[in-house]
Amino acid sequence: MQITFTAVPGIPLIAPGDDLAAIIADALFASDIRLLPSDVLIVAQKIVSKAEGRGVRLSQVTPSPRAVELAQVVQKDSRLVEVILSESVEVMRTRPGLIIVRDIRGWVCANAGVDRSNVAQDEGDEVVLRLPLDPDASAARLRQGLCERAGVDMGVIVADSHGRPHRNGVIGVAIGVSGLPALEDWRGRPDLYGYALQHTEVALADQIASAATLLLGQAAEATPVVVARGVPRTRCEGSARELVRPPEMDLFR
Repeated sequence: MQITFTAVPGIPLIAPGDDLAAIIADALFASDIRLLPSDVLIVAQKIVSKAEGRGVRLSQVTPSPRAVELAQVVQKDSRLVEVILSESVEVMRTRPGLIIVRDIRGWVCANAGVDRSNVAQDEGDEVVLRLPLDPDASAARLRQGLCERAGVDMGVIVADSHGRPHRNGVIGVAIGVSGLPALEDWRGRPDLYGYALQHTEVALADQIASAATLLLGQAAEATPVVVARGVPRTRCEGSARELVRPPEMDLFR
């Protein structure tokens, strides 16, 4: 078995309203990368959010009393805290410099995914970027657009970097999925000795996203699109929401 991950060069800086599917298709053609139906395309959340106009100028944000109060606790700009709260359904933990929330998409993450890294700044007017409003829908639109242009119906993952409870460091995770299962149920499969697995569920989309992040990078790599080839998977519509653990099953809450 062999799995390969290939970064797609030539992706330009993305602006609001850009047609990501067309831009990616052009870059694939220019690089002579021909997609196969079994491929999975991993796209960095940043360029999806930029294309969908998810940037916010803090100069245009008026913080609520709650944001002002919380900003004093976490020692952040109250306008930034307001943006984080607008993307959240629950504030779970706080300390100076950090807010952990359950966001409107169901993810438990720092700052509701609101970030300013790799975001062009206007002098004197800080700009932050929110996650796509519906990353599964974003992945589905990319999949459809690329299918129309490349004639190949592959899987698509929108990947972001998240921290993890009880482990240091961030890894790539799937926040949007289309064309493959986000979660595979291996219960009932036999192991080497014929024992049927009892509890094993595999976060396939997260595994692919994490491996692709080695090429997507976190800083100035400028390679926001990766093609994964050879990943064993079934074909289905898929949804990253499969990966969200229901609160009643979360033993750490």
